[in-house]
Amino acid sequence: MMRGQETSRGFQFCKTLEARILLIYLAMTTGRELRLGSLHLGGTNPLFLIAGPCVIESEAHARMMAERVAKIAADAGVPYIFKASCDKANRSSVKSYRGPGLAEGLRILGKIKTELHLPILTDIHDASQAAPAAEVADVLQIPAFLSRQTDLLIAAAKTGRIVNVKKAQFLSPWDMANVAEKIATAGNSRIILTERGASFGYNNLVVDMRSFPVLQKLGYPVVFDVTHSIQLPGGQGHASGGQPEFIEPLARAGVAAGVDGIFLETHDNPAAALSDGPNALPLAQLPQLLARLKELSTLVRRWSNV
Repeated sequence: MMRGQETSRGFQFCKTLEARILLIYLAMTTGRELRLGSLHLGGTNPLFLIAGPCVIESEAHARMMAERVAKIAADAGVPYIFKASCDKANRSSVKSYRGPGLAEGLRILGKIKTELHLPILTDIHDASQAAPAAEVADVLQIPAFLSRQTDLLIAAAKTGRIVNVKKAQFLSPWDMANVAEKIATAGNSRIILTERGASFGYNNLVVDMRSFPVLQKLGYPVVFDVTHSIQLPGGQGHASGGQPEFIEPLARAGVAAGVDGIFLETHDNPAAALSDGPNALPLAQLPQLLARLKELSTLVRRWSNV
């Protein structure tokens, strides 16, 4: 190898090492806690909830869901972020409903944010969507299938918004260190890492509870996406199936493992939902589930502080 090549490789190694040191420093200084308006997410703070319908079905439905879930969360004393997608670009079939589109979806989410005073999370699928989405959303979500897309991650990071990254079904929890590094080295340490299950053969997912402490060691709040973890991807041929009877057992297990937040897709009538109905939690079941999770999380946090 020529000396010039050695020098170049050494320089690249130093740059990589410097980036990793920066990532570790940012993770340590954030202490797994983020501020979102009046909310404190992660660290020793109470369990928080990200919930809503999979996709915006109509303005009236989205607002109704936001109002009802917000009341349930408030009654349970759980900090709440409303979520809904504007455009589901990764549906199983080309015939599946995708949503109202980015512009109309953001208009609807903007009204909900302003009128109901709720923080908003929505997902983006292309780097060009980051800036307009950030004008409304407090949290930009990176879908699991796209969690290694560097340009998308950097575009989301540069908005300064919190970036919630779903761990891809094909990634190990420690692989998320590289994902977080891409965001942090773009100047944004406001990161949430979300577990949503790992591929387990065809049309099936499994949740490895060891994932949660591994992800937490990266220094960011960790969320458990329960309803997508009980999904049967492509299980209906034209759409994904689900096993909603396992939502509560898995949610309890995740909270017992010490997750900082729970992600749930919920619907007032899952059988009629336009997207991901088979794995959605019926809205009527949310109050009881949330009360149980809150009680369990309080106990777990007390143990952690002993």
